[in-house]
Amino acid sequence: MRVLSGIQPSGQLHLGNYLGAMSQHIDLQEANDCFFFIANFHSLTTVQDPALLQKYTEDVALDYLALGLDPKKAKIFRQTDVPEVTELAWILSTVTGKGLLERATSYKDKVARNISPSMGLFSYPLLMAADILIYHSDLVPVGKDQVQHIEMTQDMATHFNETFGKEILKRPEAKLNEARIVPGIDGQKMSKSYGNAIDLFDTPKATKKRIMSIKTDSTPVEEPKDPEACNVFALYKLMATEAETADLREKYTAGGMGYGDAKKALAQVTERLLAPARERRTKLETDPDSLEDILIEAGKSAREVARGVMEHVRTASGLIAAKGTHA
Repeated sequence: MRVLSGIQPSGQLHLGNYLGAMSQHIDLQEANDCFFFIANFHSLTTVQDPALLQKYTEDVALDYLALGLDPKKAKIFRQTDVPEVTELAWILSTVTGKGLLERATSYKDKVARNISPSMGLFSYPLLMAADILIYHSDLVPVGKDQVQHIEMTQDMATHFNETFGKEILKRPEAKLNEARIVPGIDGQKMSKSYGNAIDLFDTPKATKKRIMSIKTDSTPVEEPKDPEACNVFALYKLMATEAETADLREKYTAGGMGYGDAKKALAQVTERLLAPARERRTKLETDPDSLEDILIEAGKSAREVARGVMEHVRTASGLIAAKGTHA
């Protein structure tokens, strides 16, 4: 199976990125043909500082490799190393109704949060569809909130194939991540844009401080508490063992434990997860040339696949260019 996913370099990656997506991506590399791209084209809707975008792009690659992605098993590359993706996005726009994009709940949510409603943000699903379709992807791991975009991609593939009378673009399927929504410190979905995230590679001290600021209710220490209604417990059970989770749940329901103790337990399992990755990342940072080599080689492999798909797309749609134009 060819698995495709992308992540935007629009800020420091956080626990929500890892628990909601990255950990599943890394697991999938063991038995699948995985393409993971750093979506720097997409990030231009929110990051328009060139130096910062370059830094964030490098950070995403470092984070994935530090957390266990193996470049011998999976391809990690920059979206911009495959420029054909923007060509396919334009072609898809010619067979996609405006109403389909207007129904995108992600766009409405971002506008409601005062993110500038640019055409790039509005047409995000077109570029996302091109990202998926240009590699003939079979599966796209996503959270529940992204399923609509996969359904839109399916619609666009069907519109293209029906318009030009050929089965050129493969219909992808969504693969729901196990951890669908990771709460931030305010209880909403953890997100860079919401300012409620716990960064992956902050210092241990800064990470613990962030965890200790998670919002909880005012139930007194001596009273029993509902673990399933607590953001601290929701995060804890995503990183702890089954035995550890059962033990903390019992402490919640028995009473006599304050939320501060639960937060300390969360800080401990978080550091257990991140400490080894933090050490690997520090080593990777000392060899930027090797990092660049990994990205370049993966980008070449991905572009080779994309070129093959685009040859069929251009032929089917009647687009002709001089020989060598797309070399």
